[in-house]
Amino acid sequence: MTSPALQTRGLRKSFGTQEVVCGVDLSVAHGECFGLLGPNGAGKTTTLKLCLGLIDPDSGEARLLDHDVPARAREARAKVGVVPQFDNLDPDFTVAENLAVYGRYFGMKDSQIEARIPGLLEFAGLNGRANSTIRTLSGGMKRRLTLARALVNDPQVLFMDEPTTGLDPQARHLIWERLRQLTQQGRTLILTTHFMEEAERLCRRIAIMDHGRVIAEGSPRGLISEHIEPQVVEVHGPGSDLWMERARTLAPRVERAGETVFCYAAQVEPVIEDLRGQSELAYLHRPANLEDLFLKLTGRDLRD
Repeated sequence: MTSPALQTRGLRKSFGTQEVVCGVDLSVAHGECFGLLGPNGAGKTTTLKLCLGLIDPDSGEARLLDHDVPARAREARAKVGVVPQFDNLDPDFTVAENLAVYGRYFGMKDSQIEARIPGLLEFAGLNGRANSTIRTLSGGMKRRLTLARALVNDPQVLFMDEPTTGLDPQARHLIWERLRQLTQQGRTLILTTHFMEEAERLCRRIAIMDHGRVIAEGSPRGLISEHIEPQVVEVHGPGSDLWMERARTLAPRVERAGETVFCYAAQVEPVIEDLRGQSELAYLHRPANLEDLFLKLTGRDLRD
């Protein structure tokens, strides 16, 4: 039986008196895209740092590509690529120079790096930009270059911390396409994201963290089916406050967020029939999605 690409058992980490990772168990198979979701402060980024051996756990163990971490983290990271949450490209270097310098960190020869650069630029949609300075690139180009840079050592596993934050929809979809190509090549992807659509599109399995603990794990569709009603009606407009009380008699679960009332049910026909007589209210009927699941498990309160 093949060992997992990444496995953790009982990982714990505190900063001062606050425990931010509280006994996390994870197992990621080779060749899968695994998503780690959670509100701000849930412990996602700290968990990734523990898995990479960038910080030491207070207790528990991690094994990455058959190497114990942090004891043999250096050996493990030689086969790993990392896309940080914020781009850290060197603004004084060209596109090609950024790739070359990063490759040297892995002990690669200049000839090896130069041979890989054209393919990496094509992958990132940056053909013809090898000699461009970083300051001339758009935000989407910089993010794609950061992804290409993480591939310079031909890694088996790619860690990505919110890979599409701050990008417009066109750039986000292009990166999704590139990440799907990587999974088709058999690479293992481990990502954190706040975009629920991103997790649904890319991830074979997800784990949802809150307050340092994994509170749910499985396939996106499997978790939705297990934890949440299959149909949702979103309602907004003048008088939605008053209508919300009536909605509680029509659907088993009714919630409000901002100006929108959410009705969750297996059968929403009674809700929709009632809304047809409410001309001042607008509504949207849709299937439940990963965002509904996320909000049910972690709450709707704002996290900073």
